[in-house]
Amino acid sequence: MSDGDERGARTVRSYAFLVNPLSGGGAAPGAVVPVARILREAGARVDVTYSPGPRESRGLVEDAVDRGDVVVAVGGDGMLSSIAGRVAALDGTLGIVPAGRGNDFARMLGLPTSPAAVADVLLQAPSAPIDLLGLHLDGREHVVAGSVYCGVDAVAGRIVDKVRRLPRRAQYPYAAVHALATYRPLDLRLVIDGERYDYTAANVVVANSAYYGSGMRIAPSASVSDGLLDVVVIEAASRRALIRSLPKVYDGSHVRLPEVHVLRGTSVEFTGRPALDIGGDGEPLGRLPDAGRQPARVDVRAGALRVLLPAPPPAGR
Repeated sequence: MSDGDERGARTVRSYAFLVNPLSGGGAAPGAVVPVARILREAGARVDVTYSPGPRESRGLVEDAVDRGDVVVAVGGDGMLSSIAGRVAALDGTLGIVPAGRGNDFARMLGLPTSPAAVADVLLQAPSAPIDLLGLHLDGREHVVAGSVYCGVDAVAGRIVDKVRRLPRRAQYPYAAVHALATYRPLDLRLVIDGERYDYTAANVVVANSAYYGSGMRIAPSASVSDGLLDVVVIEAASRRALIRSLPKVYDGSHVRLPEVHVLRGTSVEFTGRPALDIGGDGEPLGRLPDAGRQPARVDVRAGALRVLLPAPPPAGR
């Protein structure tokens, strides 16, 4: 960054906003206007581009970092994850305007949502390093900010995309209940830093962030700056029991249930049957390999990305 983080409050930054126009049910473009106006009134240069797709966005990120711009993700968790890896690889700095349905990673980082407060962070806040996740699956690497998951929640992610007519706050709970009503138990094998674990599970989450699913506190002790993955396994139970325990996920008290296991490490391999979807930050990423195939693997990328934050990255709360 041309201004240097130490001088960020004294030198006006320049910004390249990348906007997902579909985020937040189409709310993201409107979220840009007041924030960009405040930045321009402060003397900043602000370029706004509506994301044309992953391949084109890659070039836009490269151009922005070359100019010394802060790259600003405008949208939800999926938008943020789609550019975070490239910003990190180029040693750039990321800013965030939360404008999605869930905004779980912004929640984890303690970021505000009002336009004036968001603009103040972009103008004044120093950058801090945070961890990212690298999912290796079918010969490809996907960089993810918040969490990678398989089981009930990947099914729920598909359902969410089909219920946009519901109020935003109701979409994830509705999808979770419907996914639980039809779930199939997963024969899961995990290898965490070389140690093997076998479960019959409803869900597994490899978490960097404490939150996912629009405010579910799935991994309460997760931290984006500890260099560790929190692996949350929810063992299979009756559909009724799983639905009844769903509210506990919102305050994190589910981790005290005997069927919930929290493990930690820096690298996680997993295989299992049936070949359910694997998702990451609200996006489908592939299918779970069975025991005869190369495992899916998630590695922590400690301190990989610099993000403008009003305070040091918090631990799970």
